[in-house]
Amino acid sequence: MQDDDLICLCFHVSKRKIVSYCKREKPPVPSLISECLSAGTGCQWCVPFIKNLHQQCKDGVENPDLPVSPQDYAKKRSTYRKTGEREPQ
Repeated sequence: MQDDDLICLCFHVSKRKIVSYCKREKPPVPSLISECLSAGTGCQWCVPFIKNLHQQCKDGVENPDLPVSPQDYAKKRSTYRKTGEREPQ
């Protein structure tokens, strides 16, 4: 994903905002990332992805990333919204 691709589609929070927040504030737990423009508090789809970015930041990864295209991400989120189930990661 690119830095300006959206992670939290409900609240339009980009990967850049989440990573910057993690690097600046160093939240000890991923749930505190919700303070970053309410990321993760809508449909909950993005929570595992936010946790992944949080862990990468904690581990000191220089450029945290998610191995999914924005199109696949949005498509899988649409399915999740309809079924309430996630595909195996």
